[in-house]
Amino acid sequence: MLENLEKYHILLASKSPRRRELLSNLRIPFNSISMGGIDESYPENMPVNSVPQYLAAKKADAYSESIRTNEMIITADTLVIKGEKVYSKPKNNQEAKEMLRELSGNIHKVITGVCIYTLERQACFTSETDVKFAELSDEDIDYYVENYIPLDKAGAYGIQEWIGCVAVEWIRGSFYNVMGLPVHKLYQELKKF
Repeated sequence: MLENLEKYHILLASKSPRRRELLSNLRIPFNSISMGGIDESYPENMPVNSVPQYLAAKKADAYSESIRTNEMIITADTLVIKGEKVYSKPKNNQEAKEMLRELSGNIHKVITGVCIYTLERQACFTSETDVKFAELSDEDIDYYVENYIPLDKAGAYGIQEWIGCVAVEWIRGSFYNVMGLPVHKLYQELKKF
């Protein structure tokens, strides 16, 4: 599949095991790399829906000095957004519990920005999914935070885990986007390279 990509050594610039799993499902050979220490700040006046794509492009730009002619870098950034509030990865278990309490019983958006970068070309896009959470008890939230790893997930949850089974009433959009990589849209964009 995607013979047009055979000329590239594809590099997924992400530490996320979920992104690695999702990209491997496309049956495209790639390696994972991670620079670490990339500044993930963004302008305060930036519309919240623009932040994930801005950060994905910022991550791709961090690799621009080291990329070779035959390499393709894929970067991504996923955020949970409720109203105008951005939920990135929680810093500790207490913050994770607070995030889940705020998402409980509400609809939020999961937006992933993706950037595909080569020396000849750059393509960036976003994918947006609406997620409706059921009301969660403090016991539900405590159980999840204490038995899973919410600190490496935007919004403090993984839809593919226990919390997805008990909290997600419905979604509108890509399930895989909520996991961290909108593979359908990525596949369509990769066809254009």
